Amino acid sequence: MTTYFVTRHPGAVEWAARQGLAVDAVIAHLDPDEIQSGDVVIGTLPIHLVAQVCARGGRYYNLSLDVSLDARGRELSADDLIRYGARLEEYHVARV
Repeated sequence: MTTYFVTRHPGAVEWAARQGLAVDAVIAHLDPDEIQSGDVVIGTLPIHLVAQVCARGGRYYNLSLDVSLDARGRELSADDLIRYGARLEEYHVARV
């Protein structure tokens, strides 16, 4: 079982470390074909990729936050993520 954190953002990596989140690999891009049953994927992924993770037996945790309009489109620090209520929420998605 492998835990992947999919992000290109240094603030998110620092946030995860502050939370004591144990990950095996921080990656910028996810290839869903590499996911095996029992793997955990953390990030903010497009819905079709989440569905592929779930179909392969993986678990998906979305890095959710309530970002203000003025903060959208800019790089967020770990402190920003905390301020915007960053949290992990598990989702199971299936294509119908």
